[in-house]
Amino acid sequence: MGYVLASPVRKWLGQDPENILRPYVREGMTVLEPGPGMGFFTISLARLVGAAGRVVAIDLQPKMIAVLKRRAAKTKLLDRIDARVTSSETLGLDDLEGKIDFTLAFAVVHELPDAAHFFQEIARVSKPDAMLLLVEPRGHVNEAKFGAELSEAGAAGFAIAARPAIGRSHAALLTKARELG
Repeated sequence: MGYVLASPVRKWLGQDPENILRPYVREGMTVLEPGPGMGFFTISLARLVGAAGRVVAIDLQPKMIAVLKRRAAKTKLLDRIDARVTSSETLGLDDLEGKIDFTLAFAVVHELPDAAHFFQEIARVSKPDAMLLLVEPRGHVNEAKFGAELSEAGAAGFAIAARPAIGRSHAALLTKARELG
């Protein structure tokens, strides 16, 4: 299935990574991508953050991380990507607390056993005003389920900033609220 998800055909179906990400990702950013699979979005993220930026890609499956690293090496972008195997209990990002500028959660939250915990961990590693692009496939997630995910994100401190149109998907751009004090 990973090869289908990494297929260039997705670009023709309205899921061109550069078009989706370019409005939000800038050179020098630190970007988090949970559940990157084989790196369909990761390679584009690495191009967009430039030599001064960094993409942290985390996945439960060591095989996906291995393939992602091979693909990144072929494009000469591996030095911009920190690819990590994580566990089902935690994202394993203690070293990144308050350092993430942008998170891409593309077709991943519906697969998780605890969305609330996921959003809390993302909020913890995100800078104030950081962005989170939450995208779920319409074929797997209905409007009510997506609404529930948005509520969980809101409880973790994220607010809806926009509802971008992404082919075959529900999508919301969220921003982390500034902490008072």
